[in-house]
Amino acid sequence: MKLADNKATLSFSNGSPSVEMPVYQGSIGPDVIDIRKLYAQTGMFTYDPGFLSTASCQSAITYIDGDKGELLYRGYPIEQLATQCDYLDTCYLLLKGDLPNATQRADFHKLVLDHTMVNEQMQFFLRGFRRDAHPMAVLTGLVGAMSAFYHDSTDINNPQHRDIAAIRLIAKMPTLVAMAYKYGVGQPYMYPRNDLSYSGNFLRMMFGTPCEDYKVNPVLERALDRIFILHADHEQNASTSTVRLCGSSGTNPFAAISAGVACLWGPAHGGANEACLNMLEDIQRQGGVSKVGEFMEKVKDKNSGVKLMGFGHRVYKNYDPRAKLMQETCNEVLKELGLENDPLFKLAKELEKIALEDDYFVSRKLYPNVDFYSGIVQRAMGIPVNLFTGIFALARTVGWIAQLNEMISDPEYKIGRPRQLFTGSVRRDVPPLTAR
Repeated sequence: MKLADNKATLSFSNGSPSVEMPVYQGSIGPDVIDIRKLYAQTGMFTYDPGFLSTASCQSAITYIDGDKGELLYRGYPIEQLATQCDYLDTCYLLLKGDLPNATQRADFHKLVLDHTMVNEQMQFFLRGFRRDAHPMAVLTGLVGAMSAFYHDSTDINNPQHRDIAAIRLIAKMPTLVAMAYKYGVGQPYMYPRNDLSYSGNFLRMMFGTPCEDYKVNPVLERALDRIFILHADHEQNASTSTVRLCGSSGTNPFAAISAGVACLWGPAHGGANEACLNMLEDIQRQGGVSKVGEFMEKVKDKNSGVKLMGFGHRVYKNYDPRAKLMQETCNEVLKELGLENDPLFKLAKELEKIALEDDYFVSRKLYPNVDFYSGIVQRAMGIPVNLFTGIFALARTVGWIAQLNEMISDPEYKIGRPRQLFTGSVRRDVPPLTAR
């Protein structure tokens, strides 16, 4: 980061002396005011619930301009990456800082695909869960358990260990997610195949059985790969911040990523597409397309308590750039599978139409977001709703690793320690029992 020519001055109305604070500039985006010495100079903290105005780190990985609807991975627009690269190219970019050349690409793809198997004992660990356990509960345990199976790469301060752990996590996450699914439905696990693509291999592990050969549908393969790319990283969101905070204590990479998985589980974050599909199914049960108008009127009524899931975004104040790409993929998948007339998908299309035309939603920029379309695509592909967040975790793993590695390599990084505004009781003495 670059020190700006100007400084920020904090003044007080009570006559306390003013404080000057440095201002730093990034390559693009808002400048930041350096408040690291604020407490030492004033005895005060800043108050920023949710950290909505606080830069917790400097990063060179992902940039979002919510007003413009722009998302860049290492400077490359998401639209170009999603149409010209595959997921493992994107993984290389996020980890290494630039796109691979032909040789680097071949080597990286082979390295990842050659390490997709997991330790055979992990299936016995998996058997300790109930069959009806939520896949995210299972996945949180499995990822955390990797540190017990692969304890030769758990030193977060060792660059070589971090590289090995990164490849293991990226390579084995599809296998773990597929195992969690197969366990829940009572089917035998499918071992990975190194001759398939990353996405094709995952589809086979999910939907193949030992009874017959599984042929990967190229349309579904491309669709899944695009979902992975669009979810690979998203700057300092809740789960990424969790991974950074967890990793700042020096814990091993598998534990830090497991913390990210746990955070992602929440319906306000990674569970948003699951919540979106649940909303569509609720409308369908109430009458389907004929009830969409009535449902949207309830959404407009603040007193109704009805929420519109899959529309709008906390960061994007314009159209989510990932949503347009996912919309195209959605139409391709529905056409390929002959599901254009599926009642739930017709319902989703009607919901989308109203939101894009109604002044209430347009004026508030409540456009369909990536969760709306990705949920529809995954359901069409046969992925159960409760596994949507697991797919998200699989895709986001590389972003978490890149962010974690960047933090560890930053000479300014410290263990995370947020402050608070204390509003509880002042100091008091413990009264004797008879006086309580």
